[in-house]
Amino acid sequence: MAMATDAKSSGSPSFSPRRLWSRVGPTGLFALILALLIALPILAVFVQAAGVSTDLWGHMARTVLPDYILNTLILLGIVGVVTMVTGVACAWTVTMHDFRGRGVLQWLLLLPLAMPAYVLAYTYTDFLQFAGPLQSFLRAAFGWRRGDYWFPDIHTAWGAGLVLSSVLYPYVYVLTRAAFLEQSVCVLEASRTLGCTQFGAFRRVALPLARPALVAGVGYALMETLADFGAVRYFGIDTFTVGIYRTWFALGDSAAAAQLAAVLLLVVLALVGLERLSRGKMRFHQTTGRYRALPAPRLSARGTVVAWFVCLTPVLFGFLLPGAVLIRMILRGGTELTLARFMDLTVNTFILGASGAALVVVVALMVIHGVRHDRSGLATGAARLASLGYATPGTVIAVGILITVGLTRDWTGWPVGAILGATIAGILYGYLIRFFVVAYGPLESGFAKIGPNLEGAARSLGHTPLQVLRRVHLPLLRPSLLSAAMLVFVDITKELPATMILRPFNFDTLAIEAFRMASTERLDDAALPALVIVLVGLAPVIYLSRTIASSRPGHRG
Repeated sequence: MAMATDAKSSGSPSFSPRRLWSRVGPTGLFALILALLIALPILAVFVQAAGVSTDLWGHMARTVLPDYILNTLILLGIVGVVTMVTGVACAWTVTMHDFRGRGVLQWLLLLPLAMPAYVLAYTYTDFLQFAGPLQSFLRAAFGWRRGDYWFPDIHTAWGAGLVLSSVLYPYVYVLTRAAFLEQSVCVLEASRTLGCTQFGAFRRVALPLARPALVAGVGYALMETLADFGAVRYFGIDTFTVGIYRTWFALGDSAAAAQLAAVLLLVVLALVGLERLSRGKMRFHQTTGRYRALPAPRLSARGTVVAWFVCLTPVLFGFLLPGAVLIRMILRGGTELTLARFMDLTVNTFILGASGAALVVVVALMVIHGVRHDRSGLATGAARLASLGYATPGTVIAVGILITVGLTRDWTGWPVGAILGATIAGILYGYLIRFFVVAYGPLESGFAKIGPNLEGAARSLGHTPLQVLRRVHLPLLRPSLLSAAMLVFVDITKELPATMILRPFNFDTLAIEAFRMASTERLDDAALPALVIVLVGLAPVIYLSRTIASSRPGHRG
């Protein structure tokens, strides 16, 4: 009996915290700590949501909660379909075809990435309203008066979905185009020799190989949709983010707002789970390492017109037309900004963008390196939990940080409020939570391209994990690091609610100034800060386009 018992014990070892922690190495433990610090305010939201139920939550569940769910699902459906079709079509057109102006379109397609969705909401409201230029032109051209014609109302869920899609499709375009650039010509040519047409090769070979990048791009767009507040609030669309803000700050019920936020985060978990379930055990790999210039057949004049129409349409609605409206608003109404005030706003925006991008990229790099080196389940799970911050509204993240500060002070007596309460450090902490996954995705993809034999060779020569990171990984990750930093920088310049809540006293940014003006219906005065936000993001976006173009193996720039 004793021998049987010992055998059973050896076959099913009991849980041992010491054994569990012993499997986590120093770098894995460091990555685990960083990931938990990022996820802490999100966990605080769940803790608050698990508190005492309120009557307000039950009332919302019977009245407005169905509208929150329906409107959010409508926005997700519109944004998912439009961004996927637009991003893939534009990426395939400029990558696999040769036509006049292709190089210009390659970076033009990225310009909407610098345009905040709430700015688009303001500009299209001004452009499409009854007294706006479009309806005024129609009435002057056809002699119409009010009531003589029907005109669509953009302040609907469909209008909000199209506005969000106009600025979010670059996420799909960037990642899908990078995936197309990395594909081998040999694989595409083999499909053509087997009788596939060009569209057949795209559908059966190129698109499956690019599926991980496509799913990641659409996922980013959907998470941005879930987290958007400015555009949907301005359009009067009741979504989860609007409900959370209204419940917390207007009705004063933090517990009910935290419960809404918890439901929103559960939706994100469901989306991630469905994507992984649909992918199952399928893997898409290239079986050849031979690369040469991508085949780009020269388009005819008619084909060039079609290509320009396909690629220029999203640029027109996502950047060129809103930019023209902003300039028109500035010239029409002037601005109350003084030069000194304008310079302060610009400098503050640059400081937050640069320091926030550096912090987020460094932390994401250390977390990925730790997870990759130690392969700890604890660190991997914590990193995935930290990735939920991208789908969490900035308002909820800010309040989560404040909850964390209060709980830490009550439990430990540490004056953490002096560090994270209304300080630059608090804002950067919020950015780290909000945009961690923006840097984590490109860096994770970059690490996946580095073969384990390189790291093994470096370790066999006596290098420590940190030396391998510095001498092997960092040089190979340079394009991914730059891409991650640029994406985070652009997102920070557009971030509004987290900055507005966590900022120090009298510390304003361009986004806050634009929101303050627009909230009082002074759209003309909001135009200049909004336009500068767009201009701030142009240089990183253009550089990102050049980085993607040079990322193909064998490219010589």
